[in-house]
Amino acid sequence: MKTQRRVSAAVVALLLGGAGIATSASPALAAETTYKVKCVPPAGGGDPVEGETTAKVTAPASAKVGDEVDVVWETVKPASNNTDLMDIPKDAVQPTGWIALSGGMGELKVVGEKKNPPIAKKAPMVMSAMKGKLKLTKAGKITLTPGKYDVAVSFSFGTFVTKCAPQGNVAAGATIDVSAGSGNGGTTNGGATNGGTTNGGTNNGGTTAGSGGQTDFPGKAVEVAFDCGPVVPGGIKTPVTINAKKKGGGYDLTVKTAKGAMAAPMALPAGALKPSMNVKLGGADTGAVKVSGPANAEPIPDKAPVSLSDMTGTYTPGKTGKVTLSPDQLTIDVTMAPGAAPINVPCKATSSGVSLELDTTAQQGGSGSPSSTGNTSAGASSGNLAETGAEDEGGIKALALIAGTVVLLGGAVFTFTPWRRLRGTR
Repeated sequence: MKTQRRVSAAVVALLLGGAGIATSASPALAAETTYKVKCVPPAGGGDPVEGETTAKVTAPASAKVGDEVDVVWETVKPASNNTDLMDIPKDAVQPTGWIALSGGMGELKVVGEKKNPPIAKKAPMVMSAMKGKLKLTKAGKITLTPGKYDVAVSFSFGTFVTKCAPQGNVAAGATIDVSAGSGNGGTTNGGATNGGTTNGGTNNGGTTAGSGGQTDFPGKAVEVAFDCGPVVPGGIKTPVTINAKKKGGGYDLTVKTAKGAMAAPMALPAGALKPSMNVKLGGADTGAVKVSGPANAEPIPDKAPVSLSDMTGTYTPGKTGKVTLSPDQLTIDVTMAPGAAPINVPCKATSSGVSLELDTTAQQGGSGSPSSTGNTSAGASSGNLAETGAEDEGGIKALALIAGTVVLLGGAVFTFTPWRRLRGTR
């Protein structure tokens, strides 16, 4: 579990610092400041981590009351490197920061572009400069001090936001000498630049789908822990996202898990891995919706990225009201040889969360389908593999070929039971 927790933390606990460049009517001045921060990942993303970052804030040396000046916060030294567990893709990191202003002027929000090179494991973190415009409302010296900041990291399976806050005192990053001018006073504007806000990947809430002609309803990624019994020691932990598309009175569901987060330790044949899942209904409706995905169409080479396919299904509402959708039991059928009976691996969700909320209207004959209990031919029973007959001997022999090996699925670790142990349970 420690390794899996590190995988989740690798996705979200990115310890960064900030600063930038700026222009104005007068020459811009920049000052660096180094301070400690504590970064808290979203729910399920691991423990808070403390680090030290160096930020550079750039602003004009002087200006007049009524001027609107550019302020930039840029990273000189990140609080940490990327972990050794996961590469961060290109243009996936977007920072947002808040600069404290002296003289009772509050704070200025600055936003960076979602623009970064690919960040390899153990490589220094890279994030864009955060920019904002400050409307000067009174004369005097105004200091600008970098403060808290958020870092949003987007993957194919969701966006995760880590929140970082200063620990202890922070020195000012820049000072603007504001003289009385003829310009009109105003208020401080925060973060009028592009970028906006991003969705956090937390386990709470989920996205609410409204009415009024909307057809596509994207969900939020939630961290889910699966207990697969002794077949998969340590279980599986991976982000899961449930998306819906309205079709008539029902919804087509698509469930996504982590994509290519790990490398396969051995070659896997085409058709080896076929996933399915129960989507649990809550709120106004009850039951579950079964979704399933195709097996891998191509062989997976040794050490190549391994992913579970997207799983799809249809939900027809049985009740009117707000209905929540949460990831529940995951089942993986493993077939290691053509014609062999699949080995059914049921994995119970021990922790989950709401990924999506829909405003539904009851349909005739609609309701959640019963939860899937999985194939009983080779399921888990009382902590051991179930009794099997001669007809699935080929599947058992195929499983023996990978006895003791590890198959990595997204953020998951699959360790199959050795053949001698299987024989002992028959």
